[in-house]
Amino acid sequence: MSRLILFNKPFGCLSQFSGSGVAADAVTLSRFIAVPGVYPAGRLDRDSEGLLLLTDDGRLQARIAEPRHKMAKTYLAQVEGEPLPGALDALRRGVRLKDGTTLPAEVERIADPDLWPRDPPIRFRKNVADCWLSLTIREGRNRQVRRMTAAVGHPTLRLVRHAVGGWSVDGLAPGEWREIAV
Repeated sequence: MSRLILFNKPFGCLSQFSGSGVAADAVTLSRFIAVPGVYPAGRLDRDSEGLLLLTDDGRLQARIAEPRHKMAKTYLAQVEGEPLPGALDALRRGVRLKDGTTLPAEVERIADPDLWPRDPPIRFRKNVADCWLSLTIREGRNRQVRRMTAAVGHPTLRLVRHAVGGWSVDGLAPGEWREIAV
């Protein structure tokens, strides 16, 4: 039976257990998860938070992480400014980036989500508005959501991966994990 771990990766944590190029004081998965034989199925940047899946099953890992499977990944993004309908439509059509045009995203403006406080907090600027978007993508390019929102004029301030496929971070505080049956 395969193991699947849902982990709420905190801000500042690397999506790896250890390795070359990692500073001795770097926060890695080994600080939170002491389960032998599991590996991340995909990555989240150090400055992104939320759902990271880990498994001991290579086929499951590939199904989750490989772009050819187009598994939906839903992010909550706090962006600078208040996007007009044209910016949201551009995200829905696909955005041209340096490495090509993205697949269309499902995107909608949402109310401020009920999330855990981020440490360190996002810098508040009273003269610059911000809002939250829910974006679902089916690719996994490097820093893709951040690059997409920046391309339409609304840089991402905070990024939380809420769900991958049918799995979500609901009920997990930062640094917590649970194993589920697959």
